Amino acid sequence: MSDIALLHVTFADAAEAERIGRTMVEERLAACVNLLGPCSSIYRWQDKVETATEHRALFKTTPELARELADRVAALHSYELPAIEIWPVAGGDAIAAWVDDSTR
Repeated sequence: MSDIALLHVTFADAAEAERIGRTMVEERLAACVNLLGPCSSIYRWQDKVETATEHRALFKTTPELARELADRVAALHSYELPAIEIWPVAGGDAIAAWVDDSTR
């Protein structure tokens, strides 16, 4: 059962994660954004293995707004191909009601 959606997104730095996160809450596309801090990422890009420090964020939204939120984050993101994952989550009735009330 999924009553909320989480978007997991990595950013180039903490400032970008905070700026985009705040914008998504202000625009009521997300009820909350958890800024999770730095992580080490190893990935293949343009046929090379790269290593970078990135900053993760979790965005809480409704299942109905998840795709719109992902598209808006991608439009503001500095990466050419931002990794935006949408996870269905069972948050329970109280959390689902809060997320619903906090978004449009």
